[in-house]
Amino acid sequence: MKILVVDDEALLVKGIRFNLQNDGYDVITGSDGLQAVQLAKSEAPDLIILDVMMPEMDGLTACARIREFSQVPIILLTAKVQDMDKLMGFEQGADDYITKPFNILELKARVRALLRRTKTTHLDQSEMLEYGTIALDLQARNAYKNGVLVDLTAKEFDVIELLMRNPNRVYSRENLLDILWAYEYRSDIRTVDVHIRRLREKLEENPAEPQYIVTKWGVGYYFRK
Repeated sequence: MKILVVDDEALLVKGIRFNLQNDGYDVITGSDGLQAVQLAKSEAPDLIILDVMMPEMDGLTACARIREFSQVPIILLTAKVQDMDKLMGFEQGADDYITKPFNILELKARVRALLRRTKTTHLDQSEMLEYGTIALDLQARNAYKNGVLVDLTAKEFDVIELLMRNPNRVYSRENLLDILWAYEYRSDIRTVDVHIRRLREKLEENPAEPQYIVTKWGVGYYFRK
């Protein structure tokens, strides 16, 4: 699989590239946000590791631009630690977030986990999850609303797939973080709220009064069937 790494710290990029290549990945690199967008278009990577603070164009803007034409998984790198900064990344369509300085083993684990979840599964081509106006093509990882294709990020698809596979089962925010992010993310619990809100905006007829992606107040979220 091909991974795009974009950061203006040359030594950091070199270290990430070395470690990922040792794991068998094809790695391409860039040094600013404009290059990130251009390489995402021309190289069609399977995953992008993108720094937030970069010249020419910052990583958040680059992430939003990439989301205009691709749903490739994106991991953001940043030296900022505030929850709000991380939530802004998810608002722009990022799938994961890691704070500098980080352990390279943690980064590689997140890369593997995200690629594993987004890789095409060996399902029958006809396998679909459908209810009401929402349908998921599990092999192509496409979502549809009233038969019209809806662009979801990799993590958004993971969330709605889990909920639709287990209708009427309530998941707490902690449950969803443990299952879908697969590491301790408790300080960023609002991450789940951001993804739920975006799913409602994309899949519900009236996001303010959701019919399917429902809140169980004080408990969590579930898919109402």
